[in-house]
Amino acid sequence: MADTDLTGTHAVEEAAAQPAAPITSRFLFVDVAAQRAKQLRRGALPRVERQPGGPNKLERLAMEEVRRRVIQYTVPTGYDGKGVRVQAI
Repeated sequence: MADTDLTGTHAVEEAAAQPAAPITSRFLFVDVAAQRAKQLRRGALPRVERQPGGPNKLERLAMEEVRRRVIQYTVPTGYDGKGVRVQAI
């Protein structure tokens, strides 16, 4: 039945089971966390348990999700990891 899954949820579950690649650039970390905070503000469910003494702001929760590598992301073509796009000559 998993092979004939028309909704694509099987592929999403497989991607979520693998941790995301570690982020080594602080600029990329900020970009990914900002996009995730925007998703949380629009009603997305958190992917980590909210601790009683943990962060209350959605931005902090987004950063924690990125630190724990539960957020999958893609890097744009030409991104060099230093906050600037590399232009092809």
